[in-house]
Amino acid sequence: MSLRIIPKHMQAHGAFNNGQIIENKPIGFPQDGGHVRPYSTLFYWAHAEALVDSTIGLHPHQGFEIMSFVLDGAIRHYDTKNKVWRPLQKGDVQIIRAGSGIEHSEHVEKGGVIFQIWTDPDLRKTLSKPATYDDYPAAVFPVVKENGHERTILIGEGSPLTLDTQPLKVTRERIDGKWSVDTVENNIISLYIIDGTGTINGQSFGKDDFIIIDGSEEVNVEGNGHVDIFRIDAPDKPGYATYAERFGN
Repeated sequence: MSLRIIPKHMQAHGAFNNGQIIENKPIGFPQDGGHVRPYSTLFYWAHAEALVDSTIGLHPHQGFEIMSFVLDGAIRHYDTKNKVWRPLQKGDVQIIRAGSGIEHSEHVEKGGVIFQIWTDPDLRKTLSKPATYDDYPAAVFPVVKENGHERTILIGEGSPLTLDTQPLKVTRERIDGKWSVDTVENNIISLYIIDGTGTINGQSFGKDDFIIIDGSEEVNVEGNGHVDIFRIDAPDKPGYATYAERFGN
């Protein structure tokens, strides 16, 4: 098993609108730098924060599935399919299944914080599909509470959000104290520390660290109090050639 911790200063960084929106990118585009390239079905992952109200203008997407998770504050999205601005609040999720092509714009209010994550479906199939665009309010996602551990299922059993990128599970894990990470063979677990500090298999982690676990051996987290973790489970071999594999990104 391998376990890598990529702290914020080793991640890629970027900005929009002359620094109005700042980003650290656990998985950046090739030109962004950083220490992690696309793997499994994860192509891009950005943590973005608006220092002032700011709008990213209309721009195209094709093929990929692009998810926005609102961690704090509020955002609005516009797309050329629905042709209306739609608001999202803390805890809401929006998905663009870009298919044969769509354009969209996003406005992030001051203090708004989001993850934007691109997944890599089988483009041989998705590029011929019409684009779809859905918003999901926080209240629709199942929450499981047990022994000081709260899990919100964003993609997985009981969640209404589905992807062409399969199989993929996304959860938000809020723990107090210890957590034994349920690993699975032939699976890669990606963890982003939204808040808190602690250790994972004896190695220290902190806020905004990104952790990649490849393998099925025992993994134990011990938090220094409350820890808020965003988790994605993806197969180590998707079963098709991803964009990154085909074009060397």
